[in-house]
Amino acid sequence: MPDPTFSRRRFLALGATALGTGLAGCNASAPGQEATQSSPDPTTDSASSESPYTRVYREVVDSVVLVRTGGGQGTGFVFDDSHVVTNAHVVGRASTAEVRFASDEWSRGEVVGRDRHSDLAAVAVAETPESASPLPFIEGEPTIGQEVVAIGNPYNLNGSLTTGVVSGTDRSIPAPTGYRIPDAVQTDAAVNPGNSGGPLVSLDGRVVGVINSGGGDNIAFGISAALTQRVVPELIERGEYDHAYMGVSFSPVTPSVARANDLEDSEGLIAVDVLEDGPSDGTLRESDLETIDGVRVPVGGDVMLAIGDADLSTAEDLGSYLALRASPGETVELAVLRDGRERTVDLELGSRPDREGA
Repeated sequence: MPDPTFSRRRFLALGATALGTGLAGCNASAPGQEATQSSPDPTTDSASSESPYTRVYREVVDSVVLVRTGGGQGTGFVFDDSHVVTNAHVVGRASTAEVRFASDEWSRGEVVGRDRHSDLAAVAVAETPESASPLPFIEGEPTIGQEVVAIGNPYNLNGSLTTGVVSGTDRSIPAPTGYRIPDAVQTDAAVNPGNSGGPLVSLDGRVVGVINSGGGDNIAFGISAALTQRVVPELIERGEYDHAYMGVSFSPVTPSVARANDLEDSEGLIAVDVLEDGPSDGTLRESDLETIDGVRVPVGGDVMLAIGDADLSTAEDLGSYLALRASPGETVELAVLRDGRERTVDLELGSRPDREGA
């Protein structure tokens, strides 16, 4: 994620070897090149020692690591006594990684699992310093306006801290596979190349999200604590994670879609395209696209109102349900509107496939 000002880019180029990436938190480095910036001493007394940001930094920084492979580097943090979590796009296709702790100790790591659909990866490390304890996660959902800090290694500036707030929740952000990552956390904390995989933490030192990308001025995103805690244990145990999949694309029922389909209310999601031989083939009806008043709208497809016990207002609602509450092979109950009548249908969920070329 290149800086928007030319002068700052020139400054950072003198101090680091970072190259911006499409997923803005990962930076590349020349083979064999060592980061030149030493980690700040978290025990140094200063006038700001009573700052809440100083306190959380001191609590967390020993558990934040630099993750380096032959293709680049990013950030990670200690997940349990022998594993570090980072982004899948940080480790790429590498089987091993070098991990450096805040104490400047290095450990060789084995990439034991990666899931590009959620952009998460787990790295097993041979040794961790006593000071590097696993970071706890928040319980429940973060609150918009809640103060957070991002700690990581942007532009090889190791152990850097930036501050901000939770700007939004339940966001849907791009995954490296071309699908979407649901339940993401948005923040205005500054995120730059090298921050990817690092923790976004609350002021009590709990992980709110795993930093994934920065999308523009004062906009950055993290993979939610809830999704991380669901995916990473499976990566550690099995090396992969299977995502629930319906094989159908939806569009929200806007007022124009409701009028075109003679619906009383603008609610639910209308089935636009059902994948042939996919889990929903033969269960859900797809729409035809028609031009009405000069606008192309889906007409005639099933309108999904609920899945299980969750009402659906947006595609994000559906994505979060599938990501956090459903599993492949599970049969879920769908409430749909078909031909003007509400009915219930059962659907056995499949496992999300990789997209060609992803």
